[in-house]
Amino acid sequence: MRTVAQAMKIDYIGAEELAGLLPPRDAVAAIREALAGGLDPAADRPRTVLELPGNRGQLLAMPSASEFGVGVKAISSVPGNAERGLPRIQGVHLVFRPPSYAPVAVIDGAALTALRTPAVSVAAVLPVLTRPGRRWNAVVFGAGPQGAGHVRTLRDVGVDLAEVTYVVRDPSRADPALVRDDKVVAAADSEALLQRVDLVVCATSSAVPLFDSARLGPEVVVLAVGSHEPGAREVDSALAVRAQVVVEDPATALRECGDVVLPVAEGVLSAARLLPMARVVRGEIELDATRPVLFKASGMAWQDAVVADAALRRLG
Repeated sequence: MRTVAQAMKIDYIGAEELAGLLPPRDAVAAIREALAGGLDPAADRPRTVLELPGNRGQLLAMPSASEFGVGVKAISSVPGNAERGLPRIQGVHLVFRPPSYAPVAVIDGAALTALRTPAVSVAAVLPVLTRPGRRWNAVVFGAGPQGAGHVRTLRDVGVDLAEVTYVVRDPSRADPALVRDDKVVAAADSEALLQRVDLVVCATSSAVPLFDSARLGPEVVVLAVGSHEPGAREVDSALAVRAQVVVEDPATALRECGDVVLPVAEGVLSAARLLPMARVVRGEIELDATRPVLFKASGMAWQDAVVADAALRRLG
């Protein structure tokens, strides 16, 4: 008896194959090219979130259409998996290709997320990060796939990182394969670092601010990607007050991003100040390199579709 996969000839792309097909710099390029070509993030459908029984986590469904087809990512996010020795995020991305829109490929959802999330962050502020002569001291809150993925992507696009320090609760649990030769310190010892840092990546499950932003300098760039809920945030309102706040899409940020929702609710940040990343990428808005930049992302389905498309085009 033929299996459904055999009948439909569905390709499976695992983490290793995806990494071989599309290095981080090419994922960044795919995101920027899609936005420069007119892709409108505001046209994306909101994600569907199902709370898992027993408050164990969430199941997220994220569909999006592109010129290459339709993609639907279904992933579980289970914070307790860390104690089980399992990834927090697991799932698949299913691609349907025209004209029949039959399913043609299944991509490892965690690997796709780990590739596209830092690609989006870097794509949003690439001209600032790659200014000639600029070297960056980076602090990364979280040493999991997202934190390490941001470092890998920054290096792959040529950002000059003078120093990278990961901040975690327990340095002994940091995966050497992810952090490699970079420093790892405990959260309790991180305050002194912030006074000389100019690039901060927030990639944690924290629902409260990770640090006092008053310690950060006037030209700092902060990439916050760890939360996608309106009541959770990794940075304080004081940063939003003085920063140029770049978001994937203003409506999405006002619905899903506590780093934006909470300062707006407090009356210290207006929705009119939110800068859509598409306009920044297209050059319609130029960021001031002498002021702080905060990029806040919650993750959107169009990003998965764009990066999956780029990978599948190389598969043939």
